[in-house]
Amino acid sequence: MATPLHVVVIGAGIVGACTALELLRDGHRVTILEPGPPGGEQAASYGNGCWLSPMSVIPPAGPGLWKKVPGFLTDPLGPLAIRWRYLPKVAPWLLRYLRSGWTEARVARTARALRAMLQGAPALHAALAEAAGVGHLIERRGLMYVYPSRAEFEAEAMAWRIRRQVGIDWIELSADELRQREPALDRRYGFGVLVEEGGHCRDPGAYVAALVALAEAEGAVLARQHATGFRIEGGRLRAVRTEAGEIAADRAVIAAGAHSRALAAAAGDRLPLETERGYHAVIERPEAGPRTPLMPSDGKMSITMTDRGLRVSGQVEIAGLAAAPNWRRAEILRDHLLRSFPDLPRNLPAGRVRFWMGHRPSMPDGLPCLGPASATADILHAFGHGHVGLVAAPRSARIVAQMLAGRAPELDPAPYDPRRFR
Repeated sequence: MATPLHVVVIGAGIVGACTALELLRDGHRVTILEPGPPGGEQAASYGNGCWLSPMSVIPPAGPGLWKKVPGFLTDPLGPLAIRWRYLPKVAPWLLRYLRSGWTEARVARTARALRAMLQGAPALHAALAEAAGVGHLIERRGLMYVYPSRAEFEAEAMAWRIRRQVGIDWIELSADELRQREPALDRRYGFGVLVEEGGHCRDPGAYVAALVALAEAEGAVLARQHATGFRIEGGRLRAVRTEAGEIAADRAVIAAGAHSRALAAAAGDRLPLETERGYHAVIERPEAGPRTPLMPSDGKMSITMTDRGLRVSGQVEIAGLAAAPNWRRAEILRDHLLRSFPDLPRNLPAGRVRFWMGHRPSMPDGLPCLGPASATADILHAFGHGHVGLVAAPRSARIVAQMLAGRAPELDPAPYDPRRFR
């Protein structure tokens, strides 16, 4: 291979961890910059919905969503809410967000790009977990969507039609079949859809920590520092600047999640990265729960049994990085979980329920940014995965490593090109 390079990977979330491992396997010297503990509660990777869902190809925005914007502003506890005081700042992003899903054709175009990235992801994660000694954290038993009746499923016809077009298959479950599979599920659900190619992670925080530990075992250096910018001379990267000084580098990868926007600007790109704040609630030692991770249609939230307890994840809140959490949103998740599984006690002591809020790094079109920076091709963007960060990380990392090495990426990189926002 060519002369090994020193690559600084900024961020030790799931994308950064996978990228570091790919670069190490290409023979490069790697430094990972991460001010917090890898897999810690400060990271989106810690608190996501745990799903490895190759069928998550439908972008959050769809035709007609613009009609609901007044509700997003007036209902602070709805599944998607926008804080009034943040509206002036987020308005340009929001307009792009709505426009990206304006027609079914646009949604289908995004779905094709996401399908290419997500297909086969559970197997990629299983291999990574085995290499890191935590193979038990990845399970491949499918994922399920449940509805009160087939009518509610058919109301989502566009999304399922597009999934079928991009090659996703599923098994439809009658009320009796659903009851056999999920006896603890509330009987108001009478129709289910099982996507067998899906999987889930039993503890995303522990998984990310194990991947970073594997990278360190393979020679990476973990520096607990905060990246602040770059020293670029003559169009070439010379160093990554941190709060503790400079780190000389030949290449850098920006994989800092929702905190990547300022670094991207320092690399010459003003990119419309926004944080979609998400919440989760975890019930420790649950009396009931699903055998297969599932998402009720009337809650739009994932319910997954994990090693830390029964986790329910969801909600989208547009309020920026600095606003305080609205814990009522996490309580709504908990309450929906209790309604979905009647055997869970209604008088749960506070000590058995944990709430969390984190920041999904989201681009307005539902696709990540993967590709070289404008200031220099020595810096690569690898962020903006929104709702698919966990599942998309392995293939994103492979694409970044291929670009860095000058090899042809394994799939067409055009849909993820940061220059699409110029």
